[in-house]
Amino acid sequence: MESQWAEIGKRFTGQSPLAILAWAYQQFGDRITLASSFGLEDVALIDMAAQVVPCPDVFMLDTDLLFHETYQTVQAIQARYRVRLRRIRPSLSLAEQADQYGDDLWARDPDLCCRLRKVLPLNEALDGYAAWITGIRREQSPTRAAALAVEWDGSHGLVKVNPLVLWSTAEVWQWVRDRDVPYNPLHDQGFPSIGCMPCTRPVKPGEDLRAGRWSGFEKKECGLHQ
Repeated sequence: MESQWAEIGKRFTGQSPLAILAWAYQQFGDRITLASSFGLEDVALIDMAAQVVPCPDVFMLDTDLLFHETYQTVQAIQARYRVRLRRIRPSLSLAEQADQYGDDLWARDPDLCCRLRKVLPLNEALDGYAAWITGIRREQSPTRAAALAVEWDGSHGLVKVNPLVLWSTAEVWQWVRDRDVPYNPLHDQGFPSIGCMPCTRPVKPGEDLRAGRWSGFEKKECGLHQ
């Protein structure tokens, strides 16, 4: 299974994001969903998907810890595009999490916090789907340097489609600006990658694009793409 999709991934890696999306929607129909944290790559993908299908299925993992600007971006995208947005919430409220694990779990055990507020909700978001679309790009971090346009996601038992895999940051920005796509204003304030408020800081010149995530920890991924 994995080798089959790896061959397809090699064939599609290098094609345009629109071509990759057109293939994906034709291949999977209504059994494909687009993951969005409403960062730059995700709003670009929503704009592209809206050109391919009438009403893309989109989900967001609402951790209850997102920036105000992220929620504003969600509203702007919904006003601009016809999408079916599914807002997936953790089973535990922040208060319930604090009762069970103590206050500020993210500052003590960010892996566990991400598991409770992102990884487990992702399982719910993907249930019943055959494929999902992500904004993964090779340039983002060393952990993503070998990503293909199409991959088998063994962790969830479905196909992962990464239409922007070979695009540079500049190419994503050009698409967003040329198409006047609404985007998170935090990108203009030094935040190339935007996650939860307690675990995201601006990136300094010369740092990795994801250096602002979980600063002070060796952690580089929330666990969604492992």
